[in-house]
Amino acid sequence: MTAPLLQIHGLHKAYVLDGVTIQALRDIDLNVEPGEFVAIMGPSGSGKSTLMHILGCLDVPDTGSYQLNGQDITRMDGNQLAALRNREIGFVFQNFNLLPRTSALENVETPLIYAGIGKAERRQKARAALEHMALGERLYHLPNQLSGGQAQRVAIARALVTHPSLLLADEPTGNVDTATSAEIMALLDALNRQEGLTIVLITHEQEVAGHARRRLLLRDGRLELQT
Repeated sequence: MTAPLLQIHGLHKAYVLDGVTIQALRDIDLNVEPGEFVAIMGPSGSGKSTLMHILGCLDVPDTGSYQLNGQDITRMDGNQLAALRNREIGFVFQNFNLLPRTSALENVETPLIYAGIGKAERRQKARAALEHMALGERLYHLPNQLSGGQAQRVAIARALVTHPSLLLADEPTGNVDTATSAEIMALLDALNRQEGLTIVLITHEQEVAGHARRRLLLRDGRLELQT
């Protein structure tokens, strides 16, 4: 029996804003098994962004535990967290977060630069990742020369080029039209079902969340099963 890829227990996170303490996350328990597709929904202010930052090792909890692939993030310093992010996690964002003056190929190469991969090898890996996303004819296009769907596929290629254990998708269809949204979700479905990629998706859209095999609701900083 395999261990969960992601294990969170008793997680709390609070912020102080204008002298007032805000409980962003309260007593969060969450296990995600390898190969799962999990959607986390919730209204604005529910704690979704805070939870995504912690899942992505961009922040750490005040109390509680978080283990990713058997590694305890609460015991890591900033450099160790950065190395873990680069090795274990791929990110896909609503606004694509592509470097505007950089080609699709160079955008996808970026995580490999931080991983210390040589130029020839990273160029080959980035090209293969883009071809896997059916973007072999867009290698040298800049982000402003791509459609929204193409830009998001470049972002997905960049997220996957390091072969991460976990893909975190934060409102990945929030900046595209309905047809392109369906295309992106079909792609994520295929990555999960056919390639076994573990995906945690943050969304406010029921239709998008419906693609996940398990749906959770975050409300007032507490996580519960969606009914």
